[in-house]
Amino acid sequence: MNAHGHRTEQIRNIALAGHAGSGKTTLLEALLFAGGAIQATGSVERGNTFSDTDAQEKARGHSIDSCLAAVTRGDCRIQLIDTPGYADFRGPALAALAAVDTVAVVVNAANGIEHGTRRMVEHARQRGLACVLVINRIDSEGARLPALVEELREAFGTQCLPVNLPADGGTRVLDAFFHREGATDFSSLAEAHQRILDQVVEINETVMGAYLDTGEEAITPQQLHDAFEQCLREGHLVPICFVSARTGAGVAELLELAERLLPHPGEANPPPFLDAQHQPVEVRADPSRHVIADVFKIVNDPFVGKLGVFRVWQGTVRRDSQLFVDDGRKPFKVGHLLRIEGTRHVEIDEAVPGDLAAVAKVEDIHFDAVLHDSHDEDRIQLAPMLFPQPMAGLALEPRHKGQEQKLAQALARLAEEDPCLRVEHRRELNETVLRGLSELHLAIALERMRERYGVEVLTHPPRIAYRETIAAAAEGHHRHKKQTGGAGQFGEVLLKVEPLARGGGFEFVDAVKGGAIPGQFLPAIEKGVRQAMDHGALAGFPLQDVRVTVLDGKHHAVDSKEVAFISAGRKAFLDAVGKARPIVLEPIVDVEVAIPEQHVGDITGGLAGKRARILGTDLQRGGELLIRAQAPLAELADYATELRAVTGGRGRYSMELSHYEPVPPPVQKQLSESWRPHAEED
Repeated sequence: MNAHGHRTEQIRNIALAGHAGSGKTTLLEALLFAGGAIQATGSVERGNTFSDTDAQEKARGHSIDSCLAAVTRGDCRIQLIDTPGYADFRGPALAALAAVDTVAVVVNAANGIEHGTRRMVEHARQRGLACVLVINRIDSEGARLPALVEELREAFGTQCLPVNLPADGGTRVLDAFFHREGATDFSSLAEAHQRILDQVVEINETVMGAYLDTGEEAITPQQLHDAFEQCLREGHLVPICFVSARTGAGVAELLELAERLLPHPGEANPPPFLDAQHQPVEVRADPSRHVIADVFKIVNDPFVGKLGVFRVWQGTVRRDSQLFVDDGRKPFKVGHLLRIEGTRHVEIDEAVPGDLAAVAKVEDIHFDAVLHDSHDEDRIQLAPMLFPQPMAGLALEPRHKGQEQKLAQALARLAEEDPCLRVEHRRELNETVLRGLSELHLAIALERMRERYGVEVLTHPPRIAYRETIAAAAEGHHRHKKQTGGAGQFGEVLLKVEPLARGGGFEFVDAVKGGAIPGQFLPAIEKGVRQAMDHGALAGFPLQDVRVTVLDGKHHAVDSKEVAFISAGRKAFLDAVGKARPIVLEPIVDVEVAIPEQHVGDITGGLAGKRARILGTDLQRGGELLIRAQAPLAELADYATELRAVTGGRGRYSMELSHYEPVPPPVQKQLSESWRPHAEED
């Protein structure tokens, strides 16, 4: 039991997720108010909600980062994480899934199933999390609730069943799991109750036997809970709930569902921890075992410093105990153990399995770090969340001289907090590039950098992240021989290059026979090859998807040195690549463009002019059209500006890396010719 009297069995961890505008933040306000955590509800419009505390969130009227909160009902602590809905800020939303056992996907009753709805349900399923569909704004004009229930069942499976139903025109919500009588706006409580009961009992043999022998009355509340939880864990049931976050209808019923039926940390599917060989590791919600916790959020607080927010999966973290970060040799002392609730930091004495807690001022801590108290767990890692690769980019330089170091520190802190922000330093171009998921994502990062850290920057488009590869196999050879006044240098390498499948990366193979090249020089050859791969052979872009096999060579007993084989390996590799039909690859991104339906012709025509392939269109409620396409990233520079101009500011888009493919021959020729003068200078 922790300092607040909660055992693991009394904890529920739930992420509020879904499409932008579905009402997640307003629902969090309603849940906190109904649970007595706040005295009055705020509103997104007034900028005074519990979770939207950042200046940019208040100004823009939507969530940008995740926010932790909690409601206490009797002995049960319901821990909630509000997540952003816009695809631009998917990083914090996905990171939150690594800390919870249940995802409540909020659906706007007026808009129906939107792309963010599908995306978050899919992520929950991939992670093995229990999923609840929460239909919000049930009292909104134009809401067609019976039709929406059928749409949800069609989209996500017949295991989606209402566990409560709206009544009195959406002003009340009646529970259908524990009750079977009452007048509802559609369907009937008795029918909904029976469908849930049939779904739940069929998966648990003990409950099924009691039900068939004696009827529903023979099933105890604990048996019902166990069977319900098993259904959630196995994906056999996806409850549908109804709420109006604005009026509070259904909010108390949602809290009751969380308390009585949702899985606690000891019941949920085990977290996917892996060892150094990527084999599954058993981690149990047992407070007496070794500590294993995972950091799912980093906050750089101006007053407290760097905060690492983590989920305890096993063991008990106590104040003044010592923990290791990943495979670090030196432990750190837990000087302050904190619970985060909005902007409040509450000191606690201990955190048990299922708790969400934080430690401050531990410099080695980072996103996705594993905290543990024994070297037995040094190499354990939580299976990584698949985040979209950031493709939008801006090259940055400080507006004022002398702020280079300040800029580097600010960028590092921003990237620590958001797994979908990445900082690249291109030494050959003396260029620093900040990459994110969209122009909006980058704009928010720059605004935060100015407001928090006082750094203003000048920006310009970065070079596109082209890559190089080869289309054929070839051999290359080089003899490095250098004789100075003293000891000389000698190394000779014959190697072969072969293309790998796209995404194959790099393979280095030693096929030298008879000791022609001593084994201690093979790492030097690989180092030379990697140097050449980093700097490119055709147009100055990194090479990928290549296997390099060292076949033969020569050495000298006195003059052979590491530096000689680095040079020989690099030049032999470049010799081989030049014969292997080198090609330039360009990033192709999946693009989703949401627009008013009347602009479809202009937008699809514009995309076609950018070498895009239209994959399909989906008509959304409210006359909005979602266009799915693939396009070269190089063609999408300033697309946000173009989209605003065509749609009068009503269009939006997101993109995600799909794959790399060869550039058209004229583009390759241009890239190669523009790089050649630089290569000759080198």
